[in-house]
Amino acid sequence: MLPVGASVRLFDILLAASDDIKLKLTRLLACSFLLRRRSDLSGQIYLNVGHTGLDRPGHGEWIQRTGVLPFYFVHDLIPLTHPEYCRPGEPERHLRRMTSLLRLGSGVIANSRETLDELTAFAGLQPLHMPPGIVAPLGVGGEKREEGKGGRFVLPSQPYFVMLGTIEGRKNHLLVLNIWAQMARRLGSACPLLIVIGQRGWESEQACDMLDRSEAIRGHVVELSRCSDLELAAYMANAQALLFPSFVEGYGLPLVEALAVGTPVIASNLSVFHELAGDIPDYLSPIDGLGWSKAIENYASNGSSMRIAQLARMNNWRPPSWADHFALVDRWLAQFSPELQPVPAASG
Repeated sequence: MLPVGASVRLFDILLAASDDIKLKLTRLLACSFLLRRRSDLSGQIYLNVGHTGLDRPGHGEWIQRTGVLPFYFVHDLIPLTHPEYCRPGEPERHLRRMTSLLRLGSGVIANSRETLDELTAFAGLQPLHMPPGIVAPLGVGGEKREEGKGGRFVLPSQPYFVMLGTIEGRKNHLLVLNIWAQMARRLGSACPLLIVIGQRGWESEQACDMLDRSEAIRGHVVELSRCSDLELAAYMANAQALLFPSFVEGYGLPLVEALAVGTPVIASNLSVFHELAGDIPDYLSPIDGLGWSKAIENYASNGSSMRIAQLARMNNWRPPSWADHFALVDRWLAQFSPELQPVPAASG
């Protein structure tokens, strides 16, 4: 909604992070909106990267009134493909979002081929026109960060595993917590530690009951509802493995983050995980409790054969980067807007 020059100044202010940042932002936005005429938006690219407002009638009215070219980032179609894992009313809202996106969109950016294929299939069933689309995987830093070796807090001394993500039914925390209860009863003090990082969410009552009241896992499972970036980097970089037993995912950023710092992953056998990481992780069915238990115990031991093998498979893997993501998106968007075409270099 801002002119290009005002947008540049906006990012400069945000990056400088001075003490008077609020005053500078208020002045910039007030002046920019007052000077911007409604007709100035016609033909401009509008990016919506969070499904925000797509289910509201006013969104389509604004698109038509302003004449912008809307491009939408699609994260997943889980409320439509797996409504059993969503809050009541969410499937209906997501149906309106995806329908609006297809009717209004000049283009679609998807986080994975899996997501784009699911949207294409959904469009065919409606039937609705499928706009041009591109797959642009979400990025990570990719460097092995030194702060991952510790910091102001002390990492666990015993082997430990990490689960990262909101505690909800589709993330399958309950399976792993039951495995830990069995291991703790059998192994006692030799049981590895499980660090659960994430806030409590929808359909997690049984998992939360175990976290709150299970005596078997007390002392063997740590729940962190809040975790700084520094702590998260340290826990991830030093874990025996990331555990990712989800029933369904649209992408799987924790998997990419773990592999980017050299941490092995034990994951559900989902096609989107294969798309992101190929044959590097060890894959298991999300309902194979015995298989998960055996894999976890193998990875917990010093000199684990499975862990060593996965570390070797990581050697030539390169994580997607944010630079790659934006370069891909920028090149693709440039074909739809003359303003985004690269400026030719000066001759001579």
